[in-house]
Amino acid sequence: MVPQFLGIITGQRSRVPPYVCNPSRLKMPMNLENTMAKTTPRVVLVTGAAGGIGRAMVASLLSAGHRIAALDYDAKGLNALMAEHGSHPNLYTIEADLSTANGCEAGIGAAVAHFGRVEAVVNNAGIGVSSLRPDAETRLPSLEELSAAVWERFFAINVTAPMLLTRAAVPMMRAAGWGRIINNTTSFRTMLRVLPYGATKAALEASSAVWAAELAGSGITVNVLIPGGPTDTPFIGEESGWAREAMLRPSIMGPPLAWLVSDAAADFTGQRIIAARWDCSLTGAEAAAGSCRPIGWPELGADAVWLTAQKS
Repeated sequence: MVPQFLGIITGQRSRVPPYVCNPSRLKMPMNLENTMAKTTPRVVLVTGAAGGIGRAMVASLLSAGHRIAALDYDAKGLNALMAEHGSHPNLYTIEADLSTANGCEAGIGAAVAHFGRVEAVVNNAGIGVSSLRPDAETRLPSLEELSAAVWERFFAINVTAPMLLTRAAVPMMRAAGWGRIINNTTSFRTMLRVLPYGATKAALEASSAVWAAELAGSGITVNVLIPGGPTDTPFIGEESGWAREAMLRPSIMGPPLAWLVSDAAADFTGQRIIAARWDCSLTGAEAAAGSCRPIGWPELGADAVWLTAQKS
């Protein structure tokens, strides 16, 4: 059977009626417990775990009872994360550099060595344009500023690392008949206007759609989870010109992530959730329905001339 939602991408019909995604719903989190679905405890690898969004993800997953391999290159940040949770027995921190293949291999290897397996991968780590200069969010980098080294580093962290980590984890997930892959990409608008960040996130969005189709029916789901706008974390430089108080809170990523990793989301795949539209007064399934759409805007493929000709 085609998993729920994936039929939107593949053109096949699921036996399970799909939710009706309504992106116009803008209610903010109210009762977090409604969407913190009870579930089997899992081993979850979270990258970028010491950053603002990563810390919110770790807190949510720990609250749901999962064991977390928290991976980041920032040793001090990882120490602070562990201190924040009082050396929680379900939290294991891993210092690793995801800009290299060796770093990716070492990172997931450490998670498996400690927990025995990885059942879910949250590809959250990323590098943004504020790393180039503090005002780059609003004064976007020009083509002349983008050296080969900068371009390669952005793609290494934002695209290659998620592929390598996912590739390493999928055999374990296949063997178990259960798995979750959750990728943090960005908005369509950002993909079309910000280099090199937008290009890398477009690549990860495309990869997510391909993986969802490839892994359909295996028990492994693939989804995208994004905040929905600028988020108040150090990822955005102080000279961005945006008011911090107007930004989204990192904590909005917690409830939808906890639901995606839960048993209740077993048939939810091939979708992108905007966390800012997640309504925590609803059940997880209802909140997902009100905040999702298919990964990668597949309707844009309707003008594929060759496919149209083949069908006629």
